[in-house]
Amino acid sequence: MYRRGVSGEERVVDVAVEGGVATITMDSPANRNALSTRLVAELTDALDAVEAGVADGAVRAIVLTHTPPAFCAGADLKERRTGPPDSRPFVSVLTRLMDADVPTIAVVRGPARAGGIGLMAACDLVVVDRSITFALTEVRIGVAAAIISVPILRRTNGSRLAAAFLTGEPFTATYAADVGLVTHAVDADQVDATVAALCDGIRAGAPRAVAETKRVLREVPGLAAGEAFDRMRALSDKLFAGPDAAEGMSAFAEKRPPRWL
Repeated sequence: MYRRGVSGEERVVDVAVEGGVATITMDSPANRNALSTRLVAELTDALDAVEAGVADGAVRAIVLTHTPPAFCAGADLKERRTGPPDSRPFVSVLTRLMDADVPTIAVVRGPARAGGIGLMAACDLVVVDRSITFALTEVRIGVAAAIISVPILRRTNGSRLAAAFLTGEPFTATYAADVGLVTHAVDADQVDATVAALCDGIRAGAPRAVAETKRVLREVPGLAAGEAFDRMRALSDKLFAGPDAAEGMSAFAEKRPPRWL
């Protein structure tokens, strides 16, 4: 969608759309894709552009990836030392990834530290090279992993990551998968194929059904059982009575691909 800013300066976040998949690439390798004011602002711009594509049906999935060597080193500490903190733009980016109407996929080929872990945890699916490591290093610079605890602790039980939060010690991709922080830990040469398969699966589903399923995954765990059953019964009845279910069941009976509206 774009590469250069209005000033002609090279951007540190790229956006491209192909085959219904919007790929957002953090491209600031010189500082290991640290969460500078500029990078967060350009992530915001990228999400604005992508959400427009979601609204008109051109985007069915969002992939968040990076230029090596690192996925994201966390906060830009040089900036944090010289200016007052304002985490609201970063909170907005995390919230928009979590609440997007289409599935979001983080693709992590290099180390993630601190806020970078929060960025990937805000995505629905997380595909990582199993050789990389993670670390929640905040306590080692005198702060807490406060903001990023929100997406992280929605993915995994805090006790499973207590040592990582409290000590800042690195942990492996295998452990991250074991505790549910990542969904797919694969060999480096399988990362692209895994992401492609996930995108194919998302595109095979009805857009409205995929959006409702994402909402179910987000909301049901926080509901009491009675309320959850009431709301899910109503949703199920609504979807089964809708045009997508009619088309999906007809396609199944006729042994053909569905034609989603």
